[in-house]
Amino acid sequence: MATMRVIIVFVGMIMICQSLVSFAEKGTATFYTPPYTPSACDGNKEEGVMIAAASKAIWDDKGACGRKYKVKCIGGTNGQANHNPCRGGSVVVKIVDFCPAGCQGTIDLSQEAFAMIADPNAGKINIKFIE
Repeated sequence: MATMRVIIVFVGMIMICQSLVSFAEKGTATFYTPPYTPSACDGNKEEGVMIAAASKAIWDDKGACGRKYKVKCIGGTNGQANHNPCRGGSVVVKIVDFCPAGCQGTIDLSQEAFAMIADPNAGKINIKFIE
């Protein structure tokens, strides 16, 4: 009986973990280049290079400031099936700025963060991201 309970708890934990993974949102990412300061969140405070600017879709009236997102490239946006700009893996970035009007992505990554997950020549990629 105790073994059965352990198995049920274990299966339940696996199901919860799988459901958490499925909460990742989809969007697009672009990148911006230095200088990265000043920023809408931290003024002239230097935050390193694993940073990003939030589009209006996730800005949340400055509530996005300081949030960290795990971002993964899932494909190009140019419709060329024979060229996948993704490099594999993911990157964790901190939101430090607001992507201004005309922003072309859900998240505007620093040039360095974008280059870790995709070929910068792509300019814009499809992503999955989770807080």
